[in-house]
Amino acid sequence: MLELGSKPEAPQGDLIKDVSEADFMAEVVDRSQEVPVIVDFWAPWCGPCKQLGPALEAAVTAARGAVVMAKVNVDEAQMIASQLRIQSIPTVYAFYKGQPVDGFQGALPASELKAFIDRVVQVSGGDASGGLDEAVAAAEEMLEQGAATDAAQTFAAILEEDPVNAAAYGGFVRAHIAMDDLDQAEAILNGAPMEISKSAELEAAHAQLALARQAENAGPVADLTAQVEADPADHQARFDLAQALYAKGDAAGAVDQLLELFRRDREWNEGAAKTQLFTIFEALKANDPVVLNGRRKLSSMIFA
Repeated sequence: MLELGSKPEAPQGDLIKDVSEADFMAEVVDRSQEVPVIVDFWAPWCGPCKQLGPALEAAVTAARGAVVMAKVNVDEAQMIASQLRIQSIPTVYAFYKGQPVDGFQGALPASELKAFIDRVVQVSGGDASGGLDEAVAAAEEMLEQGAATDAAQTFAAILEEDPVNAAAYGGFVRAHIAMDDLDQAEAILNGAPMEISKSAELEAAHAQLALARQAENAGPVADLTAQVEADPADHQARFDLAQALYAKGDAAGAVDQLLELFRRDREWNEGAAKTQLFTIFEALKANDPVVLNGRRKLSSMIFA
C-alpha cells in the first residue's frame, strides 16, 4: 500500500483552534508567519455558521497541515471583529505573513471551499494536496499496468483523506470496472458527493461504465466483421461490430466503424453512431490520438 502524504499529519488540535482576543495575535498574526491561517468568524446563534463551520474544518483537515484554522466567536471577541470590520457572519479571512490575503462571506459549497484553500496555499507556495496528487498518479500507473486491485485500494485510501477528490473517485470507479465488478462501480458512482458528481473525471467514469455494460453483450468480432463485409449497408451489424471491437480493446477500430456508419447514415437509429462516438471520446483521455483523430474526422463530416 502506498503511503499517502508528503508530511506527517498534524493532530486535530494543532490544525483547528478556538481563538480569543487574548491569543489572536499569537495564534493568527504570529502563526501566519509560518503557515496560512484561515480565520472563521462565527457566533452560536448564526445558522449559516453552523453549516459552514464543519465544512470548512473538513477542507482544512484535508489540506493536511498546509493551512491551519482559527475559530473566533464574535460575541466574545467584539474588539477584533470591530478592528477587522466584520459586518456579517459567517466571514472568513485567510492570513499569511501577518496580513489578510483572501476571504469570503456566507456559506459556500465544499468545492468552492477547496478552491479557496487551494488559492491560499498557493500564496504561501505550499501544496494543499498533502501529496495526494502524487498518490493519484501512482494509482493511475497501477491501473495502467493491470494491478486494478492495488489501484482500487490506493484510490480508496486517498478518498478517506479527501472524499471530494474527483480524480481519485473516478479512478476508484474505473478500477472496479477493470476488475469486472460493474455493479460495485455503478454503486460507487451513484454514491458520489454532489459537488463532484458532474466533474469531468466522473463523467468519464460514467462513459466507461456504459461501454463496459455494452461489452457484456458484445458479439464475436469475426462473425460481425464477416456480416458487415457481406452487407456494408447493415448498419446494426456495423454498430454491433464497433461495440465488440471496443470490448476487445480496439478503440481505434471501433471509432473507424462508427465514423463509417455516420458517413453512410448519420440519422440512423436517432444518431446512434454520433452518440456512441461521443461516449467513447468521453471515456478516453482528451489527448488520446484516437480521440483527437476521431473528433477531427467527425467534425469534417459534420461541417463538410
